[in-house]
Amino acid sequence: MSNFLGELVLDNDIKVLVAKSVGSSLINILRSGNMQSREAALKALNQISSCEASAKVLIEAGILPSLVKDLFTVGTNQLPMRLKEVAATILANVVISDYDFDSILVGPDHQTLVSEDIVHNLLHLISNTGPAIESKLLQVLVGLTNSPSTVISVVAAIKSSGAIISLVQFIEAPQKELRVASIKLLQNLSPHVGQELADALRGTVGQLGSLIKVISENISITDEQAAAIGLLAELPERDLGLARQMLDDGAFMLVYSRVVKIRQGGSKGGRFVTPFLEGLVRVLARVTHVLADEQDAIALCRELNLAALFIDLLQTNGLDTVQMSSATALENLSQESKNLTRLPELPTPGFCASIFPCFSQQPAINGLCRLHRGTCSLKENFCLLEGQAVDKLVALLDHPNEKVVEAALAALSTLLDDGVDIEQGVMLLCEAEGVKPILDVLLEKRTENLRRRAVWVVERLLRSDEIAYEVSGDPNVSTALVDAFQHADYRTRQIAERALKHVDRLPNFSGVFPNVG
Repeated sequence: MSNFLGELVLDNDIKVLVAKSVGSSLINILRSGNMQSREAALKALNQISSCEASAKVLIEAGILPSLVKDLFTVGTNQLPMRLKEVAATILANVVISDYDFDSILVGPDHQTLVSEDIVHNLLHLISNTGPAIESKLLQVLVGLTNSPSTVISVVAAIKSSGAIISLVQFIEAPQKELRVASIKLLQNLSPHVGQELADALRGTVGQLGSLIKVISENISITDEQAAAIGLLAELPERDLGLARQMLDDGAFMLVYSRVVKIRQGGSKGGRFVTPFLEGLVRVLARVTHVLADEQDAIALCRELNLAALFIDLLQTNGLDTVQMSSATALENLSQESKNLTRLPELPTPGFCASIFPCFSQQPAINGLCRLHRGTCSLKENFCLLEGQAVDKLVALLDHPNEKVVEAALAALSTLLDDGVDIEQGVMLLCEAEGVKPILDVLLEKRTENLRRRAVWVVERLLRSDEIAYEVSGDPNVSTALVDAFQHADYRTRQIAERALKHVDRLPNFSGVFPNVG
């Protein structure tokens, strides 16, 4: 009967029915049957475990301890490798289900699937078996790292085993199933071990190049491509060595071309298009984090006119990650604008000017940027004013996602930064009708990061007498600033004190901070 079940093609409803009816019996055969019976039971369980609902039934029937024992047992009663592969397939099927695997005991010493020694045993098997079983065991780890409740335990066990370098090597595997499983696992690990992965990917071994090759395949977008770009997107943004290698390998140029192709409607991939585009934009934004250290990064941003692309991407409604990453990239580009602006060459004062100061007044020069006081362009020095980006960033200040709001506010902050004409920056925000949305961000106080940024921007706005006069009549703004003055971090409290002085609403317990510039 077990053999017969293993050969049948069943729909999902029937799989659930079979699991409920005979799942326990099949698991009992695994525990106590002879090798021929165990093989038949494994094949039947493989058939009925490939549906999430039936997998849950099998978990509750106690399948996990038997599978773990069959995978790890060596010696007289061990399964042959072809059957261990079936056991690994079943385990991969069941861990995909939404279950709390941290609470199910699978070993004699109160181990669970995410206990350190169990994960170490899985990693040992992965390193010492063939590609077929390796891919299934990697899929087991993918399933366990998909869940926020179990990923931390798995990460800790992988770290303690020193397996990162071994796992990275699978990126170059010729077997697609093995390569895809490894990339998906590394993507899940990357938010937790980003620096270790960046260190492992850098260098001459070639894994970074293999990832780029996966991303570059000009086919319908696959889950492998989405995972590969997601892995790269999670690596530390400011890793200069990684950025340098990506510049040398032409990775940013490739990523740019894929973004443009998707924007032009030239890519197909169904449900993978969105995560692929999000990852591409995050990776492309990485080049803007190293502008101060890499002249080649500046040259690339100019060559591809990346500032214009990121401004365009601000308007991709419904893709919060794309909007947030684009605003962050524009913040980085705009911060570099003042260092790249070409200042006008003024004539040397003549003989008369050296004697009579009244002759030394410089002639007015037309066409200079109000903000940077020099010759600006969006392409050459990434000036947000030249790119008409201010209105688009202001429009994001009422976005429901606070991370998008924070990124947009950070980009707008560069208009009021030291090194630019702050008075003109205030005027630009007034012209873009950005003052009220900024004040609203302060009043809403959705997160501490947002409050910190909003207080900084509002203090700069209140240096304008007109805005200070208008705000002085709004008790809500004063209350929000007083609240920041009392409860925010030390630096923000200092800035809130200065803001309150601008509107003459400083509480009577002021003066607790030394004067700061």
